[in-house]
Amino acid sequence: MIAPACDGEDIGEAWVAFQWAKRLSTRYEVTLLTTYKRGHTPMTRQLPNVRVIEWQEPPGIGRFERLNSLLQPGYLPFYVRARRWIRRQLAAGELFDLTHQVVPVAMRYPSPAAGLGIPFVIGPVGGSLDSPPAFAAEEGATPWYQRLRGLDRWRMRSDPLLRRTYESADCVVGVADYVREFLSDLRIRRFEILSETAVEKVHDPVDRSGRVGPVRLLHVGRTVRTKGLRDVIRAISSARDLDVVLDVLGDGNDRGACEELIAELGLGDRITLHGSVPREVVDEFYRRADVFVFPSYREPGGNVALEAMSWGLPTILCRRGGPGANVDASCALLLEAESPEQLAADCAVALRKLVGDPDLRNTMGEAGRQRALATHLWEHRLTRMDDLYGELAASSP
Repeated sequence: MIAPACDGEDIGEAWVAFQWAKRLSTRYEVTLLTTYKRGHTPMTRQLPNVRVIEWQEPPGIGRFERLNSLLQPGYLPFYVRARRWIRRQLAAGELFDLTHQVVPVAMRYPSPAAGLGIPFVIGPVGGSLDSPPAFAAEEGATPWYQRLRGLDRWRMRSDPLLRRTYESADCVVGVADYVREFLSDLRIRRFEILSETAVEKVHDPVDRSGRVGPVRLLHVGRTVRTKGLRDVIRAISSARDLDVVLDVLGDGNDRGACEELIAELGLGDRITLHGSVPREVVDEFYRRADVFVFPSYREPGGNVALEAMSWGLPTILCRRGGPGANVDASCALLLEAESPEQLAADCAVALRKLVGDPDLRNTMGEAGRQRALATHLWEHRLTRMDDLYGELAASSP
């Protein structure tokens, strides 16, 4: 397993990679190639049942977390070390049945396992999803390094190492069907769709039928423009007759703009920005909520939508990207994302539909809970990967 970031004490991709490594190690003999952050517990101690080959990340990498998560400045030395290690072990006669690179999820990094003769799986991969052009004006505050996403398509056409990674893979696993389209110019041998993450469990049903007072809406995620929070705020403003309140969990560089918008629209008594909160507090908000509204229009995965489903919440999501791929009409109202005006207007229509129909909320919420139970547990992800591993291993010479 190749995972340049893997850490059960971290968040984001490092946490996702840890989940895969921990769970796969109960079924396979896993060798993990990774790095560890200074001051964090090394993987040799976090994963005692895994053979861990790890290198400490270069000095200074962790000082700029968001920059690091996008550009992965430590990836090049990891790539060189990992590829050299694999080649050395193969030359010494060690045999591997399969190599799987689980992160980075973004499709902008070549894999050190590409072209080395071992059956090779990469993914689930995602990212590289462009914002609809009409949203560009409101993304003006996006840091320069995040705007480098615009080079992804050019690099996939022009970077030989990147092309080799995907064309030499025995299977590319994508988080949603848009990944297939993104890779359409390449000669992909096999493509499968699977979310990069999952839920640990599906919670017992929450009885929301006897509640009184305003309908509680919930938005969870980083407060950045692409997560659709501004559009939810505008939707609430345009549907002022609805008795709703909105709880927002998370923080980010769009918080100031959202606070100004809330004040401008006079919604301070209806919308509360709680900032970042501990995990157990997030779960309590899921329990208290009636509707999960998360119209993120550039979301590769969207684990928060899976969490909301596991709590029996009906969801309002954008069709594009990962969240739309993980639901169906029984449990979610799916919105297009053509412009801020259209998204806010359609979000208001969806809110009106759910707020005015408690029975529909309960029906959709239970349908989402059942879908999470049937499809989105970690157990299901591993079973799918088991089948894929078996097929690839059986077909290798």
